Amino acid sequence: MRLAALLFPPAGLIVLWKTRGISIARKLFASIAILLYAVVYLVLVLAVMWKFFGLQYEFRGGMFPHFTWRKTLPDYEALEASRAGQKAPAAQTNVGGAYWNAFRGPARDGVYAEQNIITNWPKTGSPLLWKQPVGGGYASFAIAHGRAFTIEQRRDREVAAAYDLATGRELWTNSWRAEFQEPLGGDGPRATPAWDDGKVYALGALGELRCLEGDSGKVLWGTNVLDENRAPVLTYGVAASPLIHEDKLIIAAGGPRKHSVVAYARSTGKKIWGSLDDGAAYSSPTIVDLAGERHLLVVTRTRAVGLNISDGALLWQFPWVVLQGNRNIAQPVVVSTNRVFLSAGYGTGCVLIEVMRAGGRFIPREVWRNKNLKNKFTSSVFVNGALFGLDEDILTCLDVSTGQRAWKEGRYGYGQVIAAGGQLILLCGDGDIAVVKANPKSHEELARFPGIQGKTWNLPGISDGLLLIRNNSEMACFDLRPKP
Repeated sequence: MRLAALLFPPAGLIVLWKTRGISIARKLFASIAILLYAVVYLVLVLAVMWKFFGLQYEFRGGMFPHFTWRKTLPDYEALEASRAGQKAPAAQTNVGGAYWNAFRGPARDGVYAEQNIITNWPKTGSPLLWKQPVGGGYASFAIAHGRAFTIEQRRDREVAAAYDLATGRELWTNSWRAEFQEPLGGDGPRATPAWDDGKVYALGALGELRCLEGDSGKVLWGTNVLDENRAPVLTYGVAASPLIHEDKLIIAAGGPRKHSVVAYARSTGKKIWGSLDDGAAYSSPTIVDLAGERHLLVVTRTRAVGLNISDGALLWQFPWVVLQGNRNIAQPVVVSTNRVFLSAGYGTGCVLIEVMRAGGRFIPREVWRNKNLKNKFTSSVFVNGALFGLDEDILTCLDVSTGQRAWKEGRYGYGQVIAAGGQLILLCGDGDIAVVKANPKSHEELARFPGIQGKTWNLPGISDGLLLIRNNSEMACFDLRPKP
């Protein structure tokens, strides 16, 4: 025992702590000393592993860093070799629909209803069609007519890229010099492109907005929305995806003096109107039907607002401040003809608001509020009459009428959730794909299988029964179509 105490000093303290007749004060001192020594010992071990064995860390969403031997970073040499080795694709035709043509799908609600998908899941998961390197960033995909559009970081340039959905072959790119860097979240662009009527609208992390020809990538018009609207670059860059509605392209720019939310003519880029004086958040504007009228719903730095789509006039507002000095990330979720669910991480929680119409005015009120579901980097989905989402990194189901938790089970990391065919498809924080039955009564995992490797925060895209996923280094496509 004396030898052990010499080689490992806490051993002597443990002996002291276990010895009978020793005072409580001395045992307390021994306990604190053991704890402090363990902390110092751990730090020294990590330092040695860092310096001599290549241990690294990256933030994957929680309070503490994740230690890894390989950070999730783009491999530009592998990416360039992959693209150089791809043969020119055959002439592209307009194969498939234009259903999932925007962030979180056509209604921005994360619900896929275009066609049936697998319900009898094999243990190995769904078939992998292709996998390849991709540039950096956290954008998802807009998918239309057999083409998938995203935005990536490739060295010192942001790149809008089009891919053949069935093969992964790169069809075209359009790039500009821009390099957004951020040490906690990671580098690269965030905002998912939007597609409409043969045109792609790509928005970079530093505000570069371009309208591109969907077939060729040719620039039709462009501007920098931060410069034009005198808006600052946010801590995590521009993340709100462009919104297309009729003849308008709507951007959450975050500038002062009616430059917070801006509508451009989507065909020419000419500004139609500007509204509000609010700082921007990271969630994307969306069109919703509330209290018998169509509203432009935007969550800004300090509130959720309903705007008139034609001129940007303020219809209603509800205070919504994310704690610890952060800004809203999660998308609002409409759960009835006049109710909207809001959620945020950083200890904030969630709230259900009701928008009523009275005397020609819209009046919002709080229905319930709690901390039962805290969406941090993800958004919830409303399906089968219940709310499903990640409370930090644990899948949770809420009763939408009361806000009470129906169940909370299964750790999936700080990933993303969409709904399809009565199921929840989760792209987990480590790149796995998990499928959970959208059952308000209990948690029932149907499948979990490898997707891509490393930290994964990007939202999946799904079109024509094909699931498209990516993170900061890889992209892949899985076939979810049922067998005949």
